[in-house]
Amino acid sequence: MSLFWVMIPQLAEIQEQMASSKKVIMREEWEKRLNHIRIRKEDMNKLVMNFLVTEGYAEAVAKFRMETGTEPDMDVAMIMDRMAVKKAVQCGNVEDAIEKVNDLNPEILDTNPELFFHLQQQRLIELIRNEKIEEALEFAQEELAPRGEENQSFLEELERTVSLLVFKDVSNCPVRELLDISQRLKTANEVNAAILTSQSHEKGLNTINNIRSLSLEIVRKLVYILALAQNIILASYLFNK
Repeated sequence: MSLFWVMIPQLAEIQEQMASSKKVIMREEWEKRLNHIRIRKEDMNKLVMNFLVTEGYAEAVAKFRMETGTEPDMDVAMIMDRMAVKKAVQCGNVEDAIEKVNDLNPEILDTNPELFFHLQQQRLIELIRNEKIEEALEFAQEELAPRGEENQSFLEELERTVSLLVFKDVSNCPVRELLDISQRLKTANEVNAAILTSQSHEKGLNTINNIRSLSLEIVRKLVYILALAQNIILASYLFNK
């Protein structure tokens, strides 16, 4: 049985009780209910390992495997390759990230036009950030405009991005959030998910995302409890990203 289905009945029961009562649950009561959850240690270990692999904490994966004997379902080298791409996007090195993705699997971008557009959009944002105005305009016209002609949503995103050039003071721009680091992180996470899928890790990714959608706070609590119980310092990997 999938780990997801092992955990769901217990986790869902708490949320159903909260939803049906329509009462505000205080933190102490929430902690009390969480502490009553009973999950096998082996399942907890698998959940944590799945989480670490999905998020790309290669060092934590190695340490957790050594401490618990839980094997990851992906080679650590593959995790590091994926994180190299993610880091490149987070640092604004989009061209380097695209090259790395193509080195891993050219089909990732060939079969995912939305991801490729978002990477190109991020590249345009970086040109604007670095005040390379002429290069930005040329890049938008040659690389992004043709894709916008084929896809209305791409065109709208392109128009939003190019509007950054209209404002001398971007603090007054209604789409100034495109220049925030959070935009880089958004694109980096999208790339991470695509590579993870291509590495035949769809099951783990879907499990983690489903559990998160149920309650990220529950997942964090479970991982934190396990970290304390086994005296493993995972908090720096899990909560300081």
